Amino acid sequence: MSSTLFSLLPMIIGSAVVPMQIILLLLLLTSKKQSLVKAIAFVLGMTVVRVAQGVIFGLIFTGGQGATESSSEGSSWVVATLLTVLGILLLISFYKALTGEEDPDAPPPKWVAMLDTMTPLMAFGIGAGLLLLAVKLWVFTLSAIGTVEEAALGQPASTITYLLFVLLAESLLILPILVRLVLPRQSQVWLHSLSSWLEVHNRVIVMVASLIFGLLFLYQGVSGFF
Repeated sequence: MSSTLFSLLPMIIGSAVVPMQIILLLLLLTSKKQSLVKAIAFVLGMTVVRVAQGVIFGLIFTGGQGATESSSEGSSWVVATLLTVLGILLLISFYKALTGEEDPDAPPPKWVAMLDTMTPLMAFGIGAGLLLLAVKLWVFTLSAIGTVEEAALGQPASTITYLLFVLLAESLLILPILVRLVLPRQSQVWLHSLSSWLEVHNRVIVMVASLIFGLLFLYQGVSGFF
């Protein structure tokens, strides 16, 4: 299991360091009404979608038979294809960020405008919608599912490994919530500052992360075919 988690590390980091999802969470945490409840609902929406993706596509990759050696061999080319596609998408994101184009996976502006007045249920829907609409997050998750299935860990190890992927992929969202719970007053200033910093440096973060992970995943994907 530890070796599989190591293989998942690039996908975990790539899923976790998406600036826009962190900015959305911080804006929810610093909103005027039900800030903590809305932030938890936002992360819960993302979690539900990731778990559903794991169940549905895990069954597709294994044909409903569970992780076996034969199913892992059959899914290896799927993983290689997904990693190649992900690498290409990330390099495209790098180019768009370099030229100043908007990120196509960024949430609609109306979502951001609604953050201060929305209900927890709406926050849950935005968290779920962010994962459903962001192409790169889809490919990150599908690549992780394929990697777990390819490892042929069996049950319950495969399920535990994928749930650890979900937890770690959302760690940079869970951490601010924990800080808000432990230090409710002091955290407001810190979270505002962090949100402002991320908004200012969003394009640079996207450029660096897209270039590094784009080249890494493209190399892993192409290597997987051979």
